[in-house]
Amino acid sequence: MRILIADDDPQILRALSITLGAHGYDVVTARDGREAIGAAASEHPDLIVLDLGMPELTGIEVIEAVRGWSTLPILVVSGRHDSGDKVDALDAGADDYVTKPFAVDELLARVRALTRRAAPTLDSPTARLGAVTIDLAAHLVLRRTSDTEEVVRLTPTEWRMLEVFAKNPNRLVTRELLLTEVWGPQYTTDTGYLRLYVSQLRKKLEPDAARPRYLLTEAGMGYRFSPDE
Repeated sequence: MRILIADDDPQILRALSITLGAHGYDVVTARDGREAIGAAASEHPDLIVLDLGMPELTGIEVIEAVRGWSTLPILVVSGRHDSGDKVDALDAGADDYVTKPFAVDELLARVRALTRRAAPTLDSPTARLGAVTIDLAAHLVLRRTSDTEEVVRLTPTEWRMLEVFAKNPNRLVTRELLLTEVWGPQYTTDTGYLRLYVSQLRKKLEPDAARPRYLLTEAGMGYRFSPDE
C-alpha cells in the first residue's frame, strides 16, 4: 500500500517515512502543496497524509484539488489545534484529522481505519451509455442495435482514456490527470491530445457527437463522464 506524505518540515517527512516504511507501507513524499497535487496524480497513492501549513498551495487547497477527481482517503496531520481549522479541513474533504505532536500508535491506527473504509472506485465493472455498454473487465465496448450487438473498436489510447473516465463516473477528471494516466507525467501540458481523443471517443460512443450527453466538457478544467444510472 502506497502512502503520500506532504509536509514542508523535513524532520516530520523523515520521521513519518521511517515509521510508515517500517510498518510495510510504500512511502512517497512532497514538500509543498504543488508537489503534493502532482504526486497524488502521478504516484497513485492509496492514502494521503497531509499538513495544512505548506508553501505554494495550502493543505486546504490540496484537499480541494484532489477531491475534484479522487475519493482516496486524506488524513490531515497538523500543528493547528483550533477547532475552526479542523472543521475547514473536514469540510474541504479530509477524512480525519490528527494534531501534532501525535502518538505513533494513534497515527497508525488512523491510517489502518482509513484504508479499511476506503471504498473501491467502481460499483460495477460495466457502464451504460444508452445503447452502448462498456465492460471494463472484458475490455469490450458493445453497441446494441435492433436485433444484435456490435463491437465498437477502440484504439489502445482511446481505451486507456475511457478506462480513466469509467473509473471516475460523475466526477471532474482534470486534464492533468488524464494526460498523466494516459501519456505520462511529462505530457501534462499537451492538451491538444485530449481534444483529439475526446472527439474520437464522442464519435464512437455518443448518440450525437456534436451534442454530447455522456462525455461532458468542464470548461477550463477537464471532463466529466456521466453514464446512465
